[in-house]
Amino acid sequence: MTATTPYLRLLTTTQFAFNTGFYAVLPYLATHLGTGLGMTGWLVGLVLGLRTFSQQGLFVIGGALTDRYGPRPVVLAGCALRIAGFGWLAFADSTATVIGAVLLTGFAAALFSPAVESETAREAVRHEQRTGTPRAQVLAAFSAAGQAGAFLGPLLGSLLLLLLDAGFRAACLAGALVFVGVLAGHARLMPHRAPVTRTGGRRRPMRRILTNRPFLLLCLAYSSYLVAYNQLYLSLPAEVQRATGSQAALGWLFALSSLLVVCAQLPLTRWSAHRLAPRTALVTGLTTVAAAFAAVPLTPAGPAGLLPPAALVLLLTLGQMLLVPAARGLVPDLVDDRHLGLATGALSSVSGLAVLGGSAATGALLDAPAAVRWAALAAVPLAGAALALTLPVSMDGKRAAGGGIGVGVEVPPTRSGGRTP
Repeated sequence: MTATTPYLRLLTTTQFAFNTGFYAVLPYLATHLGTGLGMTGWLVGLVLGLRTFSQQGLFVIGGALTDRYGPRPVVLAGCALRIAGFGWLAFADSTATVIGAVLLTGFAAALFSPAVESETAREAVRHEQRTGTPRAQVLAAFSAAGQAGAFLGPLLGSLLLLLLDAGFRAACLAGALVFVGVLAGHARLMPHRAPVTRTGGRRRPMRRILTNRPFLLLCLAYSSYLVAYNQLYLSLPAEVQRATGSQAALGWLFALSSLLVVCAQLPLTRWSAHRLAPRTALVTGLTTVAAAFAAVPLTPAGPAGLLPPAALVLLLTLGQMLLVPAARGLVPDLVDDRHLGLATGALSSVSGLAVLGGSAATGALLDAPAAVRWAALAAVPLAGAALALTLPVSMDGKRAAGGGIGVGVEVPPTRSGGRTP
């Protein structure tokens, strides 16, 4: 495993447990709201949208709190709120209580995830400096652990729904129990780390982030990926329905995506980290995502008509595996270390807002001719790749910039897999 230090192993295992508990509940929430509680379709959509907003949209708050108070209290608070939220959701039986519960669970993730992700990025840089191991490999292990949890979580939820009469309630309580374990582990093992020291006479952190042009370009490039990735939930179901007459194969395609990340993320990142500079990996990943959409109308229909959507899933996942560790690894080079938590949260929040706006536009394409639809979808990550090409970033950019916002020039990898000084 790449994460060889005990602390990195703790953070990586945390991501696995977090997604296991989360995905034991989330896939069954919509059915529970509609069938179990009798909510109308628009109300189910509203509840799910509020959950997404309270999580993704508020990541920037969790990141700012991490910078101010250090990661440990923010992670512990996030775990405690997730336990309370899942426990509340298990017994919520009215619209108001359900909304309260999903807002609480979403905000818990908005605290927990930026703290863990920024701490992982910081530790990955330190590990790289000590051992020469490219930081992307550590971040890839973190990503693969999250995907393994996303794969096993629904299986756990399905098992509980099948074996226990309590159904959704049992899944919620099982998810809460997972977070009890995460809370206990972090309370015992996560170090007490003081917030990064601040000095006077500096601009406010949010202003520094918003005026950091290279970081904003990275946010826009990363947003183009998330807008494209969201098509797994919008355009892919429509394509499967068109090709096969039902959406029964969707579960298998999602499982294929998760398994591909679990099995191939580490070898692929190990290869790319030794051969591609971070910006190159980001551009290559976005171009591969664009190819995923371009391949759909060009791929001949295979058995049961699933070859085009399978090609979409495979290429989109391959692009994701290339670009996500690279993008996450670039953040510490682009921002002051004192603002790493805020920047990590801002990256997710900006992307979440882009997905919110982009979903309506891409949803309108479902009624467009196939050639127009897939060409327009391919153009989104291609635009992101063009933006990424403007990033003059090196792995050692922060030191080159004298300790401030690290912006330098991209350099080729050394034979050891590190970067030239």
